[in-house]
Amino acid sequence: MKQALLARNPIPLKQKVPLEGKKKRILVIAGPTAAGKTKLSLSLAQAIGGEIISADSAQVYRGMDIGTAKATPEERSLITHHLIDVCDLPTLYNVAEFYKAAQSAFKDIAARENVPIVVGGSGFYIHSLLYGPPHGPPSSPEVRQQLEKQMKELGPEVLYERLQMLDSEYAATISEYDRHKIIRSLEIMAIAERRVSDFPKPGKLQEQEWDFRCWFIYYPRERLYSRIEIRCEEMVRKGFLQEVRDLEKKGLRSNLSASQAIGYRQALEYLESPQTEEDLQNFIAKFKKASRHYAKRQFTWFRKEPLFRWLDCDAHSHEQLKEIILQDFEQND
Repeated sequence: MKQALLARNPIPLKQKVPLEGKKKRILVIAGPTAAGKTKLSLSLAQAIGGEIISADSAQVYRGMDIGTAKATPEERSLITHHLIDVCDLPTLYNVAEFYKAAQSAFKDIAARENVPIVVGGSGFYIHSLLYGPPHGPPSSPEVRQQLEKQMKELGPEVLYERLQMLDSEYAATISEYDRHKIIRSLEIMAIAERRVSDFPKPGKLQEQEWDFRCWFIYYPRERLYSRIEIRCEEMVRKGFLQEVRDLEKKGLRSNLSASQAIGYRQALEYLESPQTEEDLQNFIAKFKKASRHYAKRQFTWFRKEPLFRWLDCDAHSHEQLKEIILQDFEQND
């Protein structure tokens, strides 16, 4: 009801939010793939002097552009973006590095008296901003190298079975295809000699200097699935497969996280096939299916996040979504 009233009774927008003596406010715009997060975040940033921080585990890599729906160079020329194109494929990027880099970006943006706007669909990354990064020992190059060798020689199924035997509780929370998390969990247990599930999980908001205003935008499932399928087809038309071919030469397959990203894993499988028309259609079908399943997991994740308020993009126009979020952002409570 409150959201509907806000949509019907817009108030004048200000270019800056006077927050002297209060915690600096940060907008968080989350949502499933193909919900329109980029368009909305750009509009919000233009209205309040915002800078965008990407919360996407694949957009950090240079060259992973089409398949991650990365903001275009033109869009990035209009609004400053952070944590996009920060590393090359041989580098493994994790949530701890994201947390540290995002906190640094918050301070830099606040120093310029601009508004940080976190945008993305990676629930794990966004959760770390609110509750702190997961606990665990620092990575060991020696242990990591050994596990990566085993992953390459034995495959993810064998290492996932080992994880199930050592820590069935944690194994149940990840996919057998998530090579990066399988290796990291086995690495933690080898170094710390304790189960991953035995480490304390951040369960309450960190005491920090930021006031997070969190929104989850979405379309009803059938409408969203249609948008997802259309976007997958558009990505293929824009040259997604050529992008993957180029990235393969730069080490995409060796990056256990990037190579498993939605679309990229299916594309790499296609490139190993005879690449007939039937293979191409199978790839597109698998790409769409994986994207739909990912959206479903995003819904499941954010339903468990109490700070997020949900906005139905079918029930509100783009301008109404923008008004609702900005009016809440400018309230003095």
